[in-house]
Amino acid sequence: MPETETAGLDFIREIVTADKAAGRRGGRVHTRFPPEPNGYLHIGHAKSICLNFGIAQEYGGLCNLRMDDTNPETEDVEFVRAIEQDVRWLGFDWEDRSCYASD
Repeated sequence: MPETETAGLDFIREIVTADKAAGRRGGRVHTRFPPEPNGYLHIGHAKSICLNFGIAQEYGGLCNLRMDDTNPETEDVEFVRAIEQDVRWLGFDWEDRSCYASD
């Protein structure tokens, strides 16, 4: 691509940009990353973290870390802590917006 051209937005950013321009949701961007704490994260989770936290960051919004704790027999606090550590390692912070689906 020549240096004078810029890359277009992907379809998700196109939707977010259009929603903000139309004033939907008061122009706010609020995303979530909802892992199930029943194991350690894999590369697909990392991509989702970067997408959800990244879009919130790009658009001056917020991202919740919401644990999908709907299957308590397979979940463990060890995995919750590992997920939190991985999100931080990728450079993101949910501040005080950590919750559980069962809340």
